[in-house]
Amino acid sequence: MKRVALATLAGFLALPFAAAAETWQNVSVIDTMCLSKFKTNPDEHTTRCALQCVKGGYGLITAEGTYLKFDAAGNEKSVAALKTTKKNDHLRATVTGEKDGDTIKVSSISIE
Repeated sequence: MKRVALATLAGFLALPFAAAAETWQNVSVIDTMCLSKFKTNPDEHTTRCALQCVKGGYGLITAEGTYLKFDAAGNEKSVAALKTTKKNDHLRATVTGEKDGDTIKVSSISIE
């Protein structure tokens, strides 16, 4: 009985430290390889270019200009979204996930 009570208490104490999902809306999605070239004007980055640079991974540029890279699952979701979009450039998206340092553990991405 004491073990159950201690385990429950430990679980409640850990809740404030659990990562909460965040949503970034209307952010530029860009591959890591093209970041330096397009950071000042990410809307010029094309879908075709982004799909060619898949090996470097993807991320988003926040409204403040910070680059947050995606985890492996986020990279796969980015490729899928890029393959289905009809946009040629202006790769703006809504991304939902958990921020861990400068990485986002992406749960969903949709290119707008």
